[in-house]
Amino acid sequence: MKITWLGHASFRIEIEDAVILLDPWFEGNPMFPPERRAEAIAGATHVLVTHGHSDHATDAPAICEELGIPAVAIYDLTQWWASRYDFETIGFNKGGTVRLGKVAVTMVNATHSSATQTANGPVYTGAESGYMIAGEDHVIYATGDTDIMADMEWMGEVHNPDIGLLCAGGHFTMDMARASYAARKYFNFRTVIPCHYRTFPLLEQSAALMKEVLTGVDVIEPEVLQPIEI
Repeated sequence: MKITWLGHASFRIEIEDAVILLDPWFEGNPMFPPERRAEAIAGATHVLVTHGHSDHATDAPAICEELGIPAVAIYDLTQWWASRYDFETIGFNKGGTVRLGKVAVTMVNATHSSATQTANGPVYTGAESGYMIAGEDHVIYATGDTDIMADMEWMGEVHNPDIGLLCAGGHFTMDMARASYAARKYFNFRTVIPCHYRTFPLLEQSAALMKEVLTGVDVIEPEVLQPIEI
């Protein structure tokens, strides 16, 4: 398995027979080198989106049309795309599981907001979500944008993820302290990769606190386009 950070909350996940682009955001992402876009999306089989905000969903339609691959997200968002674009969508909802090749993806709760901006103002695009991504004898918990939730207790017990892609930048999501608390209290991660940080000055810039708090966990501060092999 390879997990490659694309900056902010965007990842390329190579797992089983799938290459999943999670919340790909290239245009306007200050962390992503635009000249490497082709490299980032090469061979992708699915685009998986957690919610409708521009820093998570804006690039999905163009990628899906360019590569001829489906967009996978909450039903409301996929229906909104389907009414405006010509690419395949896979819409489902919380508690549901879909198969992306040999990979099982289950949608779980998050606590945030979800809308997309249009010329006529913001449009609701379904509820925010996270994902449990299972394959190669691992389970990845991709939090999406969220704060701590009591739901994390049963999510940890039911899915038992060993890899966490945790939003941790603060201001819009959990910060490092809150993400570390959630990881320690509700999960038994072997590997944690923080995200949704370092993008802008108002977000946290370091995962030093997370490394200090999560003793016994491999906390990896990712670098853009440098694959992490697990």
